[in-house]
Amino acid sequence: MITPRLLAYVAISVSCVLKVSSLDTFIAAVYEHAVILPNTTLIPVSREEALALMNRNLDLLEGAITSAAKQGAHIIVTPEDGIYGWNFNRETIYPYLEDIPDPRVNWIPCNYPNRFGHTPVQERLSCLAKHNSIYIVANIGDKKPCNASDPQCPPDGRYQYNTDVVFDSQGKLVARYHKYNLFMGEDQFNVPKKPEVVTFDTIFGRFGIFTCFDILFHDPAVTLVKDFHVDTIVFPTAWMNVLPHLSAIEFHSAWAVGMGVNFLAANIHHPHKRMTGSGIYAPDSPRAFHYDMKTKEGKLLISRLNSSSYDPGVVNWASYASSIKAFSTGNQEFKSTAFFDEFTFLELTRVTGNYTVCQKELCCHLSYKMSEKKPDEVYALGAFDGLHIAEGSYYLQICTLLKCKTPNLRTCGDAVESASTRFEMFSLSGTFGTQYVFPEVLLSDSQLAPGEFQVSSDGRLFSVKPPSGPVLTVTLFGRLYEKDWILKASSDLRAQAPGVMLVVIALSELWPTVTQQWL
Repeated sequence: MITPRLLAYVAISVSCVLKVSSLDTFIAAVYEHAVILPNTTLIPVSREEALALMNRNLDLLEGAITSAAKQGAHIIVTPEDGIYGWNFNRETIYPYLEDIPDPRVNWIPCNYPNRFGHTPVQERLSCLAKHNSIYIVANIGDKKPCNASDPQCPPDGRYQYNTDVVFDSQGKLVARYHKYNLFMGEDQFNVPKKPEVVTFDTIFGRFGIFTCFDILFHDPAVTLVKDFHVDTIVFPTAWMNVLPHLSAIEFHSAWAVGMGVNFLAANIHHPHKRMTGSGIYAPDSPRAFHYDMKTKEGKLLISRLNSSSYDPGVVNWASYASSIKAFSTGNQEFKSTAFFDEFTFLELTRVTGNYTVCQKELCCHLSYKMSEKKPDEVYALGAFDGLHIAEGSYYLQICTLLKCKTPNLRTCGDAVESASTRFEMFSLSGTFGTQYVFPEVLLSDSQLAPGEFQVSSDGRLFSVKPPSGPVLTVTLFGRLYEKDWILKASSDLRAQAPGVMLVVIALSELWPTVTQQWL
């Protein structure tokens, strides 16, 4: 990325050790927590009531932490909102917040609990880490007072942040991250003035941290990998699954592959809100994952990972797709929506075939073979090249093979959870205009396919064996971060003055040059 933007970051790197990783592997744990929610989030409660609710959740987290430590885990990740829940406003979240200091203060709350005021949640987390000799990643709320000398100070005189904290195996606070990309409805929190790039070093690798919605944006997620060279991402999340392309285990495992890092994702377990899906993902394959829409219990996952970062080699995502001619099938294209984005689709009408579908600058190529063509199940190849504007704004290029909800083509792109059609093979590629492409394979009943597919250096996502279950989606999910910026700038200009349309046109004509500068 271009240097001026990088200089704008607030870069926070906490070094626990000054030497290269001394453990070749480590044991990771993530806990999908069935959070106990408060009775009300719209009426303020006392600090004592808030602390009682948080301690009930900490009791459950303590059981998972203790169990993970007994099984040899070096680090455990717990979910976003896992200590107090969600749907607060600024006033009602306040009793749940603590002042979380900069980790450079060199503080072990378990040893010195009153050094920074009344901080019982940090004290308890610190003691859990110390007494179990394990790193703990947790999500709590931070409060920071401000006054009129700060022109951005909120009217109530304080900043409130959705915050991740990390305590090392001695109980010391070693990392603090304020979530930058807040999801809709998080009005109880403030956006930090600049994105924070937070890392912490251990004897089992360098770690980076961000939260939930952050994963869809460049800052700080991509920066942690590309510029700060972390080996593992820890990821507290409260993720609501959105099929066909943004189910938690589907997208988070794909991000690990696309970025070449370990990824430890801990989700809330609340099926009523479609919240489930946690995992321990290596860059070559998932190591452990959990998806459960049926029960109400939490789940502890534990697996061993390599400590050092993985070099998958350079993938030219457009190489193969740009080198072949479009497949001609004679099938008529049709439009249908997936998560509010209008895709261009082609129906797969035969048991085996080669298809091409294009939208704007993106052409998607698919070769496939089904075990049999079932008359009651329809599959389609889709392409989307555009700005997604539902529940956030970000530019996408997507090539996808997916099962339609019914034989009616207008349902292609709707959420589908089960299938019965098996594929013998598939190979999917696209003329992507980005190096950030995340390969997804999701099977029936929201299962992953470890070891059953690969990505080639010329940008093909292909099966190495027949998938172990019926296919829901095979997808290349591309993000054009630089177009987020261009389109936002264009929108702002248009809002300021009609005459700036000439500037917008000029930007679009210079687009290939701009892209090269960003890449």
